[in-house]
Amino acid sequence: MKKTTPLIFLFSFCLSAAASQDELFELSFEELLDVNITLATKTVETPTSVPSSTTVFNRQHIQLLGVANVYELMNFVPGMQSTRGDWVGAVPKEHARGIYLDSGNVLVMLNGQRLNDASFGKASVYAPFIPVEIVERVEFIRGPGSALYGSNAFLGVMNIVTKKGDNQIMAAVGDNGMYQGAVSLHKAFDNGLSVQANTSLYRDDGDKYFEAQVRDPVDGRFIELEFSWHNWRFAIHNTETRLDEFINLSGESKDNRHTSRNLGMQLEVNSSWHESMTNTTRLDFIKHDIKSAGLIASAEVLQLENGFFVGPRWQSRDLTLNSETVYTYDESLNVIFGAEYSWEEQSRADVYTNYYNADTGQIFVDEPYFLGGLQVISNHEPFKPLEASFDSYAVYTQLKYVLSESITMFTGLRYDDVVDIDRKLSPRLALIYQFNPVHTFKLQYGEAFRVPVSNELYSNDEVTSGNPSLKAEYLKTTELVWHAKDNNWQIDLVLFDNELEDFINLIPVDEAQSRFTFDNVFETSMQGLEFSGTLHISDNTWLSSTFTQYIDLPFNPSYKKFGSLVFNHRHGDIQYSFNGIWRDSITVIPAVLPDDPEFSPYHQPSHWLFGTTVSWKVDEKQGIALQVQNLFDKSTDAFDPRRYDGRVPQKGRQIRLRYTYDF
Repeated sequence: MKKTTPLIFLFSFCLSAAASQDELFELSFEELLDVNITLATKTVETPTSVPSSTTVFNRQHIQLLGVANVYELMNFVPGMQSTRGDWVGAVPKEHARGIYLDSGNVLVMLNGQRLNDASFGKASVYAPFIPVEIVERVEFIRGPGSALYGSNAFLGVMNIVTKKGDNQIMAAVGDNGMYQGAVSLHKAFDNGLSVQANTSLYRDDGDKYFEAQVRDPVDGRFIELEFSWHNWRFAIHNTETRLDEFINLSGESKDNRHTSRNLGMQLEVNSSWHESMTNTTRLDFIKHDIKSAGLIASAEVLQLENGFFVGPRWQSRDLTLNSETVYTYDESLNVIFGAEYSWEEQSRADVYTNYYNADTGQIFVDEPYFLGGLQVISNHEPFKPLEASFDSYAVYTQLKYVLSESITMFTGLRYDDVVDIDRKLSPRLALIYQFNPVHTFKLQYGEAFRVPVSNELYSNDEVTSGNPSLKAEYLKTTELVWHAKDNNWQIDLVLFDNELEDFINLIPVDEAQSRFTFDNVFETSMQGLEFSGTLHISDNTWLSSTFTQYIDLPFNPSYKKFGSLVFNHRHGDIQYSFNGIWRDSITVIPAVLPDDPEFSPYHQPSHWLFGTTVSWKVDEKQGIALQVQNLFDKSTDAFDPRRYDGRVPQKGRQIRLRYTYDF
């Protein structure tokens, strides 16, 4: 039986700011389009002047879309999608410009701090749930970003900016036992000290799947504290997520376990050396922990009393020092130059399992070696090579030069030396020509790379075997962009060409495809078209849409065509928002069909997923919203090669009723 549990907050805090529900319930067409973008260049640009393909969501827009997790915003970004289907099935997995892999080809940052780690390379393994309730805005770069951000800024960059200067409390309840609470508090003191706190608790019992009736529960906690004093800033955040049951390492079971945490700190100082020269120096530290075990073989298959579960109990740490100087000669010339040192270490590589032979130091699946349940085995010899460290050094520069009123040029270059692995030079060049106040044309070129991580280099478990000879993946991207904006509409059309070299992919090592290794096996090209547009229908109504069409087949089974549609209408104190996500069909036929009469190849027909949000501004400080995702409870699957039939069920209908109160 489904249950709903409210969350009650008891707190006291000295509050000094007042917010208004007008900001959340009256998103105008002008506010929707008039956004400043800093992620792509580290200078303040507009959609007309930015030299990259970008998408930006502010918190008003995010609330209207009705999503709960930041990764879900990718479904409204041209060239990107997010589905479930990682080695932990409930973890978000990114589709980016035709690439659908586990390896972290999108750089994810929280307030400019990298969340991608040294062990798996992708952010969503250690931070799979980032609640939108603590978010002020999210910026996306579609395409390469290594010229500024280095490794992992390969096919895209997502920067999550948390709330600043807010005093708000939020509580929500929903189906499947879902409840959530979030608090944002801000206080400014007379001595110049400013304190911001953001915290969120999210709990969902999940729906039922498979004959085993396993669920997909989510238990997520997030807390952040930020202190600003004059030109100094210190921030600390901690996020913890539990994703038990569902799918883990290709097997579904009620006994699957997955807990991930990351603790991050930032210390930043801003200095003005001259009226035209400023410097920002920042020290970042982040620690990632994971404790996860999935079903490899059931008790029935093993003919034992208990099934076999195994997974990682890993930890990695990252320390980064970055110093960046900005020189502004005049309105026509801006130069950025920076240097960066990073030390990454996989500091722990234990195994989490329920079978182990202590005498041999090996996992041995037999009744005498059953441990009575899952246990962490420290100093597991096959995992020892994973405990590696990586030093990297980088220098970079960027120049913005306004040649005339209609022509602007951006050029940049970054050199990365990842010691004992690879060295890469990442250039970028963009020419922007504003033909008239409506039409702007852009030619953009960039190169990017992704360094292999310890799991790809040194893993040695029941599922994957590492390859120490791997090289960095490399990408060359050329984009032609048409940007058009008038009083009542805006259009962006991007034609891109990706040249991929030394691409790393999973390669099966046996005919049963039960174990995989990694190799630089692929060089290919990928072309595609991305469209985004917004139409101002009336003072209270607007419509936006996106569409992506790849010319080539995606690398690994992914959607060749997809898009989204968002309709918003305001009537007095009520806003109605309706959205849809469309995806093309996917069919995967194995090279060798299993000798199983019940086996059917993976096929997901084309489909729409609809959602809606109805928001009511109770008064200047209070608001209520009803949010529904997958409105018609459409049953869909994403593809994962580790699954016997390739199928990973996606979420069904989700209903939330949320209340916000601003101070």
